[in-house]
Formats: sequence, C-alpha cells, structure tokens
Amino acid sequence: MAALAARIADFRQSMQQKIEQGGVNREVLSDVLRHLMQIAADRDAWSADHYPDPQGDVQHVRYLIQESPDKTCALYLNVLRPGKRVPPHDHTTWACIAPVKGTEINRLWERVDDRSVPGRAQLKLRTVLRVEGDTGAALLPDDIHSLEIPGSECTRHLHLYGRALETLSERVEYDVEAGTVRRMDIGVQTRR
Repeated sequence: MAALAARIADFRQSMQQKIEQGGVNREVLSDVLRHLMQIAADRDAWSADHYPDPQGDVQHVRYLIQESPDKTCALYLNVLRPGKRVPPHDHTTWACIAPVKGTEINRLWERVDDRSVPGRAQLKLRTVLRVEGDTGAALLPDDIHSLEIPGSECTRHLHLYGRALETLSERVEYDVEAGTVRRMDIGVQTRR
C-alpha cells in the first residue's frame, strides 16, 4: 500500500501542475482522468478486503484515500450499493470519476431557467453516461450530474475532486420534478 500511496501522491502533484498550467477545462481534465483510470486499474488495491462494503441499511461508504495539505485536491473511494441514487447536483469544483468495479449511471443535466427566482430551477437532461469498464467521467465545476447504481453488486469508483468535499459549502442539489434548487449537504460522512 505504501507504493500505491506514493504513486497517488506523485499523480496528485503532477495533476495539480497540469491544472495550474492549463487551467480547468475539458482537455486538461480528460488527461487527469486518463491517469486516474490507471490508478483505478489496480483493482486489488480497492477491494473489500481493504475498504469494506456498506453494511446493514447503509447505502454508501466514502473513504478518503489522500488529500493535499491545503485540501485543494482530494481522492476518495466511493462504495455504493445497488439502488443508491443521488439527485442532480454540482460540485463547485472539478471532478473526475474512474471506475474500479461496477456501473455508475451518470445523467448530465443543463440548467435552462434564467435563475431569476430564488429556490427555483429548471433542468434539461443532456446525456446519460455509464461510468464502467474503460469509461470514466470528467466534470467541470458548474456541470450538473445525478447518479444511480444499477445491478446487484456494490460499485467501487475513485472520485478525484479539485477541493476536498468537506470544504464544499456552496454545492446545490436540484429536484427536477418540483423545479427546485437548494444547498446540498455532504451526505455520508467520510471515513479516514
């Protein structure tokens, strides 16, 4: 595990330099995602032996793998049970998602209202992306996505964020049917 931790630290530093030089854009994030997919490919490192599945009624476990001292970058392993859904939300920072095991259905949304009415929002579905196998996702800070875990087994996916989730106080979530938007809490507590 020490070798993996060193590899992740090197990756994180290299990735932060790429973003500082190239800015946060889809091209740079695509490159970050490509490297994150290589780390996710070490399937044994992310197994239930090291990071147990949710137990009992718990639907989601999030493990902090590594974060920068200033919390400008953090890597998590999310383990989610089938049937788990997360409503449309933003992150207010960039994010890359690399599959380790299983499928995460990401719906990417576009906000189409004029934002003139506080607490109200209209979204339109842009596309559906199955994060699985060799397909990951790279999200800009204002991208909106929802997720759903299909199938019969837990998924394990690495999520890399431009800022630690615990520092993201301005995230919002949307209720598509009700046409509302509200501040999003962190949800499940991160295990360290």
